Amino acid sequence: QVQLVESGGGLVQAGGSLRLSCVASGSIFNINTMGWYRQAPGKQRELVAGITSGGITNYAGSVKGRFTVSRDNAKNTVYLQMNSLKPEDTAVYYCNYKSSNIYGAFVFWGQGTQVTVSS
Repeated sequence: QVQLVESGGGLVQAGGSLRLSCVASGSIFNINTMGWYRQAPGKQRELVAGITSGGITNYAGSVKGRFTVSRDNAKNTVYLQMNSLKPEDTAVYYCNYKSSNIYGAFVFWGQGTQVTVSS
């Protein structure tokens, strides 16, 4: 089991910035991918950004150039720096952990943190 605890959400005006953090604990494998998804009311959950334990990143097109995902492997923590926020970024943001080994594939989710961007 892996536990994920997010922090850093809140209310911000359009054009502002927020930084989300997610700390992982439990049975963490060295090779994994951590990242962020979001879900707005009435919409499906979507990938925002991900980063492998080797530092390879990927982003949704809608956030490229505005959001930056990073991680500190020593602290089992992943971050999402969000700049130039827009009202359409309003959603619940979920931390995600994925890994696979000889025992199978594992996916865990955090409980989510609300990000609200006012216009």
